[in-house]
Amino acid sequence: MRVAISSVGEDENSKVSEESGRAPYYLIFEDGKLIKTIKNPFRSGGGGAGFSVAEMLSDEKVEMVVSGKFGPNMIRSFESKGIKYKEVSGITVKEVLDETDL
Repeated sequence: MRVAISSVGEDENSKVSEESGRAPYYLIFEDGKLIKTIKNPFRSGGGGAGFSVAEMLSDEKVEMVVSGKFGPNMIRSFESKGIKYKEVSGITVKEVLDETDL
């Protein structure tokens, strides 16, 4: 399964970002291995970050997204694309991978 995890840093030891649309990074894993790090191009700027991030992750063929909180527009975008999502808080990316069957 291809999973994207929002992150405040560029590696697995970073905390999961509490923001989804404005997360600094997205780390993409396939079968538990980091395959790509994306610096979020939608972090700053006008509205619509959640929708734009959902489009970007869909283009990356992500099947599940893990982050702190998701806004309603981002959730609708995920649901329309068949992407699963999970909210977590206060843990590192590595802890997500260790504690969750992804």
